[in-house]
Amino acid sequence: MTKLKLKKNDRVMVTAGKDKGKIGKILKISSDKTRVIVEKVNMIKRHTRPSRTGKGGIVEKEGPIHISNVSIICGKCAEVSRVGKKILEDGSSVRVCRKCSEFLDS
Repeated sequence: MTKLKLKKNDRVMVTAGKDKGKIGKILKISSDKTRVIVEKVNMIKRHTRPSRTGKGGIVEKEGPIHISNVSIICGKCAEVSRVGKKILEDGSSVRVCRKCSEFLDS
């Protein structure tokens, strides 16, 4: 397993595929750590059966996107950038925007 530079609730832009250029928030990172689900991006239709608790029908939901096809958007410079790491004096590490050197973690 690889260490990811993206986290849940990060704003990302899709850089490849049919939804290229769309911006959304990461809702979920899959357990195999290679795919993410982004809000309102890669919408797919699922046909569901009626159950005791709910109705059936066609449900539209977000599909997974490979993690290499999304890039993080910096909150300060509002541009797509890469993520770096910086180690603080107390020994903890934080994520840093490569363009403006601002912290991505709050």
